[in-house]
Amino acid sequence: MRVAVDIGGTFTDVVVFDEARSDLSLAKTLSTPAELARGVLEGLTKAAVRFDEMTTLIHGSTVVVNAVIERQGAKTALVTTKGFRDVYEIGRINRPESFNPRFRKHRPLVAREDIFEVTERMLADGSVRTPFDEMEAREVARIIKDEGFAAVAVLFLHSYRAPEHEIRMRDILLDTEPNLFVSVSHELSREYREYERTSTVAANAYVGPKVSQYLGDLERRLKQNKFAGNLMIMQSNGGLSDVEMARRQCIQMMESGPAGGVVGTMALCETLDLAAAIAFDMGGTTAKACVIRRGEPSLSPDYFIGGYNEGLAIRIPVLDIVEVGTGGGSIAFLDEGGGLHVGPKSAGAEPGPASYGRGGKEPTVTDANVILGRLSPENFLGGEMRLDRGAAEAALNEKLAQPLNVTLERAAAGMLQVATSAMANAVRHVTLERGLDPRDFTLVAYGGGGPLHSASVAKELSISKIIIPQAPGHFSALGMLMADLRRDYVQTLFERLDDLAMSELEGQFKALEDEGRKALLDSGIALDRIAFERAADMRYVGQEHAVAVGMPAAVGDESARAEVKRRFDEAHDLRYSHSAPEESADIVSLRVSAIGRLNKPVFPQIAKGEAAPPAAARRGERTVNFDAAGAMAAPVFDRDQLLQGNVIHGPAIIEEVASTTVVEPGDLVTVNEYGHLVMQLGDSA
Repeated sequence: MRVAVDIGGTFTDVVVFDEARSDLSLAKTLSTPAELARGVLEGLTKAAVRFDEMTTLIHGSTVVVNAVIERQGAKTALVTTKGFRDVYEIGRINRPESFNPRFRKHRPLVAREDIFEVTERMLADGSVRTPFDEMEAREVARIIKDEGFAAVAVLFLHSYRAPEHEIRMRDILLDTEPNLFVSVSHELSREYREYERTSTVAANAYVGPKVSQYLGDLERRLKQNKFAGNLMIMQSNGGLSDVEMARRQCIQMMESGPAGGVVGTMALCETLDLAAAIAFDMGGTTAKACVIRRGEPSLSPDYFIGGYNEGLAIRIPVLDIVEVGTGGGSIAFLDEGGGLHVGPKSAGAEPGPASYGRGGKEPTVTDANVILGRLSPENFLGGEMRLDRGAAEAALNEKLAQPLNVTLERAAAGMLQVATSAMANAVRHVTLERGLDPRDFTLVAYGGGGPLHSASVAKELSISKIIIPQAPGHFSALGMLMADLRRDYVQTLFERLDDLAMSELEGQFKALEDEGRKALLDSGIALDRIAFERAADMRYVGQEHAVAVGMPAAVGDESARAEVKRRFDEAHDLRYSHSAPEESADIVSLRVSAIGRLNKPVFPQIAKGEAAPPAAARRGERTVNFDAAGAMAAPVFDRDQLLQGNVIHGPAIIEEVASTTVVEPGDLVTVNEYGHLVMQLGDSA
């Protein structure tokens, strides 16, 4: 039995895959932010999981990103090369908006007074310029111990090439204080660019004690309940890691929850033979978007906590997911000028939206959907949780409708319009701003709120087709069951392609693959289930920034040189709409992904039916406000009763346990062989 648990800001989702019966079962509980491990166990108990029968538990969580954003990490020190104390604070001096007087620089996680220098210096070729001063290092370690730091980040210049000084510093720190959480930069990133490496290792150390304690507590509680299987952690790169690695490299969990949904979308694209899709996930706190082309998602080497303009740079391979603070729990408010805003502040699970009846007094997106008839107070979460329409009306009336002198319905519709615009912008970031036309893509909508808002978002972007997968409210957790064990390795090279011996290039790739192979074998993956993906960061001579280029499986032969250059020219043209085949190119860094293939569940096919949905699927009808079309009666369908081939014309509402799909007037939904809802919009219907 394989189980996935995804902790979101509002709900914790559980998906159970019984391998013997090829059966999926689902459960959903409110998250417990104050004690996350307890929430995991409560979700497993609700799903009626026998702990001793679980072979694998896959876990995704927002604990890392929340700790950074909310500044709730450990007291952290940073040890760096003498003379480079200010690298972290100075950053890149980026100012994306030159004339914005409100622009703020990134706010470091480690204060300047907590940054310590040690005499040492490596050169870029790995040679020693200045020997490591061990006495000075021991004095720094003593000060760190005396001042009560819980975590230490270590970043020495060019340690990506020669890590010996970092390793020695780590040993001295742990000899002085064994309980310290020590993070060294070369274990996280073996690439050049000192600021990004400093920011990455500082963030890892900052969250390390909290995350390590959480994962340790979770392991302990699971063992107390007779769990003897493998605990695996979802990573931001779309792969899984064992729990020991996750405790050391906590920063890899930054986007672990959203990554699960992207992996699930990749599996759906493969099943349905979709060439281009946008994974669109709307949960209780945020909405996310990621592009998938030719079965592969966009992967970025950088992540900015808080956004590019003011965020902290994290240099790890991460799925190119753009996130906005718009979810079901996002709070609506008026600014000083009477302008309406939605998010990023969320009501979360405690107290939650006003309609949850748990003490919330602020109007949220969920409350607006209740008022407009899009959500049923009686059938929310399959009837497990009854929504309080009166509380929703009171919150919107006090905070929005009365101050704006509009009706409740107008205020609620305005909230959804603002939310739709924000979510559409997230999709624009991963399409139009990357030179892609969203009209060429199918929108795959999931999360508790994705099917509710997908039609509005798609119409704003002129997207004509939407797919609502099976179990959309649990889709990120389901996607985790589709993931493989994955290790990503990178090594800075800096060689001109024309001058590089191809045998040397092959040797460096093989060295990274050997490292990945050993790691996967140590994690229990059979040799025949291990595969590798090669890439290189390349640029034209004289350029500053590079693009990632997929490499052939073998490059040792001289004939591979032309193929590598051709692939680079093609990748550059795809990224920037131009290339220069006659110009020489540099190889900046080598990348290898080691993948351990795991067994995965498959989407089961459902029973066939006629075009007309069966009578058992019809729940009745209710008045729904569709904004532009106004209020009108709409039939309500039970998704669990729909059959393959059923066709539903909008307006309509399709309900299921953890989500609701809104079919607007003029739109058409067809149920495909796997039970996915395929929605055609407007003129395409």
